[in-house]
Amino acid sequence: MQGSTMRTRIKFCGLTRAEDIDHAVTLGVDALGFVLWPHSKRAITAQALAKLASSVPAFVTRVGLFVDQPCEEIEQALAHLDLLQFHGDETPAFCAQFGKPWIKALRMREGVDLAAAADAYADAQALLLDAYRPGVPGGTGEVFDWSRIPASLAKPVILAGGLSPANAAGAIAAVAPYALDVSGGIEASPGVKSRQAMSEFARQVALADRGAE
Repeated sequence: MQGSTMRTRIKFCGLTRAEDIDHAVTLGVDALGFVLWPHSKRAITAQALAKLASSVPAFVTRVGLFVDQPCEEIEQALAHLDLLQFHGDETPAFCAQFGKPWIKALRMREGVDLAAAADAYADAQALLLDAYRPGVPGGTGEVFDWSRIPASLAKPVILAGGLSPANAAGAIAAVAPYALDVSGGIEASPGVKSRQAMSEFARQVALADRGAE
């Protein structure tokens, strides 16, 4: 739906181990997500982020995920991040105040107006669309109805929610998003990635992109 035969970017999220980061980099993953929201099963501290982020090479984007957190918590992590990802009810002004590029996650609850959201969050680098479950800001492992995504939006679409090696190609065929964001679908357990699943996810994306050319 998002238009083109361009390469689909990949973000692996919920990283907590250096060995998983190394494998993701070897696979050519574009972005690595670190959960700084303390209530997540995949949460890491700002101190752990500093150590993990130091091993990420140039041209791989380090993304920090936050959920309605105080400015102080976000500022503690800024030096080790390239991009901020806001998963709560943050306003556009809140998201924009940290001097870093940012994306806004939207949970696809009933009645969400994506066109209005794209207008409201006009300064975001992209909109990340995730499944909606009451009280859970992300990482549900659930897939939402991809047909709800309009054929075009004013912002690039990062597709999340229940992605795995089994449905990555189908997601690209159905949505043609700018990027796919996967976490639980490539895990052995929360925060511990499966090398095999990581490799297969990247392979499926590459195959789907070649098939769309």
